[in-house]
Amino acid sequence: MPYCSRRLLTTVIGTILLWILPLPSWGQEPSAEKPTRIALRAARLFDGKSDRVLPDAVVLIEGSRIQAVGSGLSIPSGTRVLDLGDVTLLPGLIDAHSHLLLDVDPELGGDGMLTTIAQSSTAERALLGAKLGREMLEAGVTTVRDVGNSGLNGDVALRNAIQRGWVQGPRISACTRALAPHGGQLPTLQPPAQPLIEQEYVTISGVEEARRAVRQAISDGADCIKVIVDNGHNLLSLEELKVITEEAHRRKRPVAAHTTLDESIRTAVQAGVDSIEHGYSLPDDVVALMVRKRIFLVPTDSWLDVCDSFDAKAGNAERQRQMKERCRRNITQAHDRLRRAVGAGVRVAAGSDMYIVLPGLTRGQASVKGFIAYAEAGLKPVDILRAATVNAAELLRMQDQIGSLEPNKLADLLAVEGDPLKDVRALKQVRFVMKDGQVVLDSRAQKGRVDGSTR
Repeated sequence: MPYCSRRLLTTVIGTILLWILPLPSWGQEPSAEKPTRIALRAARLFDGKSDRVLPDAVVLIEGSRIQAVGSGLSIPSGTRVLDLGDVTLLPGLIDAHSHLLLDVDPELGGDGMLTTIAQSSTAERALLGAKLGREMLEAGVTTVRDVGNSGLNGDVALRNAIQRGWVQGPRISACTRALAPHGGQLPTLQPPAQPLIEQEYVTISGVEEARRAVRQAISDGADCIKVIVDNGHNLLSLEELKVITEEAHRRKRPVAAHTTLDESIRTAVQAGVDSIEHGYSLPDDVVALMVRKRIFLVPTDSWLDVCDSFDAKAGNAERQRQMKERCRRNITQAHDRLRRAVGAGVRVAAGSDMYIVLPGLTRGQASVKGFIAYAEAGLKPVDILRAATVNAAELLRMQDQIGSLEPNKLADLLAVEGDPLKDVRALKQVRFVMKDGQVVLDSRAQKGRVDGSTR
C-alpha cells in the first residue's frame, strides 16, 4: 500500500475511534477510590503525651491517617473493626540512631565494619537493609534515623524503595555519608586501601570543605547531617562544626554529632548541634548548656546482661573475665551519666546503635531491647516511651506527622501485651503493628482469630 494511502487510513480510523469511544469529562477529576476506614479497639492506649493509659480505647483511621482517638468512641457504619483485645496500643516506635545497612558478626573476629565495607557493595548492603528493616517494622519500630555507615548513599536508596512500596520497612530519615575528620572511623589503612574511607565518609579539613560537604549531602538526598566530631585520631574544630550546623539549619536539616570525649562533646554543644550521639562522658557544664540550648541526648547504651556474652574460650578465662568486668564498668558509667542528664533536664531521644548480630534476636528485637535498657539507669517507663516516640519525632523534625496518637497524624501504631507504663518490658510482647494505616503484623491472624467485621 502506498504511503499516502496508509496515512489516510490511519486518519480515518482515528476519527472513527474519537466518535465511538467515551471521552473524559474535561475539567473533572477522575473518581478516586474511597480511603479504607478502620477502627482499632483495645483495652488500653498510651497516646505518647499523657502519663497514663486510656481505657476502652478506639482509634478511627481513614486511609493513612488517624481521624479520632478516644475512650468508647462510636464507630461509623461501614468501618472495618479490628478488635485487638487485652493489649495496649501506642505510637509506632522511633529509633533515632540506626544502622540498617550494617550487620557485623562478632564471632568472625577482626574489624567487622572494615570487612563489611571492603567485601560488600552498596547494593548488597541495601538489600541487607531491606531484610533488617522488615525486622525493625515487625518489632514495632515504624521510623528510624539511619546515621551513616551505609556505603555510597545506600540509605537513601533504601528509603526511596520503601517509600515507593518496593519493599516493606520503617520510614527512614537518611543521613547519607557521615562528615568526618581524616580517616573516618576506620583503622589506619595503607594508601591503596584509603579510597574505602571516602566510600563511607566525607572527610573534611577546613571551613569551606565543611560547607561543601553539607551541600553535597543534601544534594545526595540527606534528611539529616551526621558528623563524626572525634575519631580517636583527629577532632573537628569549633569553626568547622559551626559552619556545618549553620549550613544544615539553613536548609532545615538537623545535625547529629557523634561524640565520645569531653572535648568533642563540649565543642559540638557550643556549635549548636541538634543531638549528642553516645556522649558517654557528659561534664556538668555541658549538661547545663544542653538544657539551655534544648539539645537532645541520644544514649546508645547497652544492657548489663550483654557482658555475660564474654564466655571463656580457648583456655583464656582470665582475659574473658577482665573483658566482662570492663564491659560492666563502662555500662554502669553510661547509666550514671544518663541519670545525671535526665535529672538535670536534658531531653532524651531513643537510639539503639544496633549494628551487630545478636544470636536469637532479630534486628528489631535487639534495638527495642536497647530502649528497655534505659530502665537499668533508673528511667521511668513513661520517660522511656516518650524517648522512643514524641521526643524522637521532634528530633527528626517530624512531630507534626508521627510520635503520638492524635487526629491527622499518620496511623503508625503497635499493640503489646500488658501495660508498658507499668513494665516497659511489655515492648517485647508485640502483637500488632500498623504503618501508614496498613497492617504489617497481626498475631491474631496466626491464631485464626481475625475480626474483620464492619459497622
